[in-house]
Parts: sequence; C-alpha cells; structure tokens
Amino acid sequence: MQFILEYAPIILFFAAYKLKDIYFATGVAIVASILAIAYAWFVTKKVTSMQWLSLGIIVVFGGATLLLHDETFIKWKPSALYGALGLTLLFGKLVMKRDWVGILFKQANIQAPAAVWTRITWAWIVFFAFMAALNGYIATYFSLDAWVNFKVWWAMGIFFAFTIGNVLLLARYISDAPAASEPSANSEPRT
Repeated sequence: MQFILEYAPIILFFAAYKLKDIYFATGVAIVASILAIAYAWFVTKKVTSMQWLSLGIIVVFGGATLLLHDETFIKWKPSALYGALGLTLLFGKLVMKRDWVGILFKQANIQAPAAVWTRITWAWIVFFAFMAALNGYIATYFSLDAWVNFKVWWAMGIFFAFTIGNVLLLARYISDAPAASEPSANSEPRT
C-alpha cells in the first residue's frame, strides 16, 4: 500500500499529461499528492518528513506552474527535490556527524559497520546531485514530451536500480533479529 501511495501521484501525472497537457497533469499531481498524504494520515496517523517535503515541493513548483502558466517550474521540481534530499544528507554528514541513510537502513535490520554507512551516505549525496543535474539538463535541452518520459520512466528506473544496488551491497549485513522501532544512540552510525 505504501508503494501505491508513493507512486500514485507520478502515475496519475503521466496519465493526465497523455490525456490532456502539462497544466492538467500538474493539477492532478498536486491533488493526488495531497490525497496521498491525507490518506496516510487518516490510516496510519503518520506522515514522514520525506512525504511532507515532497508535498511542499509539488505544491510550490506545481502551484507556480499553474499560476504563471509556465511549465518550467514543474520541470525543475525533481531537481529541487533531489537537491533538497542531497543537501539534507550532506548537512547530516558534515554538520550533525550522522549517516542518516544508515539510520534508515538500520530500521530494516541492516547492521553494517560505520565505514560502510559513510560510503553509502556519500554515494546517495552524489547520486542526488547527479539526478538533480540530469533532470535540469533534460528539462532545459529536451522537449516537454522527452522530459515527462524521463521523469516518469527513466528517473524512476535509475532510482530503483541505484536502490537495488545499495541493497545488494548491504545484503551481507542483513540481520535476522527484529528491527528496533527506534535506533538507540549507540546504534546510530557516526563517523
């Protein structure tokens, strides 16, 4: 169900774009994102920081697209999201001295050494910077149709491939013990 909530807005965006145009698709994506957050809240009583960030960015960039009738804003929305995620991880690493990717994975029973979490965190920082730049390049130099196809199919595919690559690298560290609901101060990756 979580997968459906996460990806329904982008799938509906794509369908709406194919049916009508970028402005209709943008409106659909905003409404679908709001409904996904509302559903998550009413069913689980929990909305993650990532979901709030994603909603805020779609509302701001999508809203600007609709108000100014300029597709540029929605085309740059993924770059803003990737940039925000990369900067958040960078802030966590350099300022907070935490590998936040490791904290998330530890909740999935992956107990890797601190050096591994450091490498994984830097890999995600570079990945998000790359994806932000790639989206910006395609948004600037390619047609709207090419950008929509990139956003929906290629970017999602690259993201899944990168995530699967990380999981495969971390597979040897998966523990059979049940995940702790909150990582303890001693178990958080620090470097």
